[in-house]
Amino acid sequence: MFPREVIQAGPVILRIPEEKDADAVARAHADPLVARFVPMVPPDYDREDALNWISAAQVVWDEGGAEFVIADRDTGEVLGATVLKQPDRFGNSEVGYLLAPWGRGRGAATAAVRALSEWGFAHGVPRIGLITDVENIASQLVAYRSGFAWEGVLRGEYATRDGVRHDSIAFARLAGDHGDPIDPFLPFFPGGFPSGSLADGVVRLTPLLPGDTDDYHTMQSDPQMYRFSVPPEPPSHADSSMRCRYAGMWWLSGERVELAVRWAETGAFAGHLQLTAVVPPLGQAMVGYSLLPEYQGRGVMTRAVDLLASWAFEHTGIRRLVAGTASDNGASHRVLERAGFVRELLVKDLLPGPDGTRIDDVQWARTR
Repeated sequence: MFPREVIQAGPVILRIPEEKDADAVARAHADPLVARFVPMVPPDYDREDALNWISAAQVVWDEGGAEFVIADRDTGEVLGATVLKQPDRFGNSEVGYLLAPWGRGRGAATAAVRALSEWGFAHGVPRIGLITDVENIASQLVAYRSGFAWEGVLRGEYATRDGVRHDSIAFARLAGDHGDPIDPFLPFFPGGFPSGSLADGVVRLTPLLPGDTDDYHTMQSDPQMYRFSVPPEPPSHADSSMRCRYAGMWWLSGERVELAVRWAETGAFAGHLQLTAVVPPLGQAMVGYSLLPEYQGRGVMTRAVDLLASWAFEHTGIRRLVAGTASDNGASHRVLERAGFVRELLVKDLLPGPDGTRIDDVQWARTR
């Protein structure tokens, strides 16, 4: 059993829920983001639901877990809630949390999760897991800032009230870990995720988002687009949807950057640009792209690739960008030449072609 005590956590305190907290808890659960990312939150969550949660929190304590409200250290205002679940047969636990809209943007969740984790380790817990939705980037940032390491994707891990199953990301921290914040190898664009962007007045690069699924899928379903893809076939709509839903997580984890290329004047979707095959020890990554026919011939992709390269060299540890193109893809060759890439070599029969054929790959590089 954990001791029933108040935990000091920098700008906040963690204390056992009380009846006086019911109104604030009800207002917090009414937030659409809480309803989206906290499974099985009842619709029209009200004070009675909050009182039931407060009663259930006492059961969590009785069964060996620890449930707290997160409150402002100075004012006592309730900002959210957090839980350290009952340890399993191996002694491992799991941390969960939510913040009310008025509690966000001040580091409260990170302070709470870090303090609760260290408190759990001090009371003998060897490992603490943290599970969050694949699209919940704010929660994933809390995990990294609290010293939790990314461990993998849990497919269809939970269901919302509508019966739809969602993928989750697993993080964990061990008692012996240093616990320092984990800085991303690929920081978000200025303005953060999802609103950050890069622009030069003609094109604008924004994170690929779920709302881009149809535009992306329509473009990649065009035979003129996918004939240079690897493999040279159109994606399923499910694959296109997954790419757009996973983009933020991939970026934050340092695996890749997936971008929508937009015509700056209108904001219209013009193409797709990615930074993938990221190898931090080498300081190397690969550039890939596709552009809708109506935007070709305007220098759009040259501008987009140059914007991305300049950002990567200035804000990340990447020192070398590479790209591969089919030997007959002259348009792509011209994009890379104009964006400062140098042709390095020809690799025979590297790329899969149609009907089992193989295609030569022309490889390019631009260095810091």
